[in-house]
Amino acid sequence: MSKFWSPLVRDLVPYVPGEQPKMANLVKLNTNENPYGPSPRVIEAIQAELGDSLRLYPDPEGDQLKQSIAGFYGISPRQVFLGNGSDEVLAHIFQALFQHGEPLLFPDISYSFYPVYCGLYGIEPRIIPLNDQFDIDPEDYRPPNGGVIFPNPNAPTGRLLSLADVERIVAVNPERVVVVDEAYVDFGGESAIALIDRYPNLLVSQTLSKARSLAGLRVGFAVGHVDLIEALQRVKDSFNSYPLDRLALAGARAAFDDRDYFEQTRQSVIAERERLTCGLKQLGFEVLPSAANFVFACHPDRAGSDLARGLREQGIIVRHFNKPRISAFLRITIGTPEQSNALLAALPALLGNR
Repeated sequence: MSKFWSPLVRDLVPYVPGEQPKMANLVKLNTNENPYGPSPRVIEAIQAELGDSLRLYPDPEGDQLKQSIAGFYGISPRQVFLGNGSDEVLAHIFQALFQHGEPLLFPDISYSFYPVYCGLYGIEPRIIPLNDQFDIDPEDYRPPNGGVIFPNPNAPTGRLLSLADVERIVAVNPERVVVVDEAYVDFGGESAIALIDRYPNLLVSQTLSKARSLAGLRVGFAVGHVDLIEALQRVKDSFNSYPLDRLALAGARAAFDDRDYFEQTRQSVIAERERLTCGLKQLGFEVLPSAANFVFACHPDRAGSDLARGLREQGIIVRHFNKPRISAFLRITIGTPEQSNALLAALPALLGNR
């Protein structure tokens, strides 16, 4: 701690990202990256940008990418906001749209960046426990608040809230912004983007890191009423007018335009998720129903920390959260069939099975 730190910095508890280990021959199932590379059209689009034009600033509005996103969802480009990854988009949302001085509602088991942003922007958090099945109960989101945010599917549980239940939360909070964080929605959910024209208080955030295999490019976006988008734009232009570079804009555009590749890889991940779930259950694991590109699993006879450590010793990395209610669980990213096979082959010895 430095004497030059501000009181805000001294009190911050930063977000801890998933480990990016440098081990060779690693089965990496800890950060929910897509096991399949981006569309070949993405690579071609990025290569086409590698020239003299890099001396010029990118389009600060990202209009062509907004048009691609709008065309995919059947909305107006004016309803789309772009950011340097969905984490930056969320940061602008916290600053621009949640009412300071009133509590922000979000689940107790959820994306751990939410409490970090509350600390950074001076927002009071009001944490709402998931029910005994690790589900969000819409009835819990009626209290007076300065805003509501939750992931759907939830992370790290993978549980999905139906679109009807999402709408219930939005409908009972007409004077406050409700943010649905849909980082994983393409792996089994129905996007709340379908509701934005009926609810001016609804904002949906998404990322290209997961279903479109572009975690390395850092592209995120939000969709909502034009008044909400304007608020985000005002914050963005006061912070960084050029959040997306030329390569990211070109690659993201190509990813949205290649719908066949998106659908093919999305279905491959879903199919592997179901196969891995069956394999884990056969080994005695409890696996929560998942609509994401990961599963959340625990074993009745083995501690989650012990299993994570034992797998690591065999070159297999999964995510363990040493937190209340979920310390027994492992969050396991859906990888290739070969990676799943390696995991399933390593577990019996750790469980004491023959």
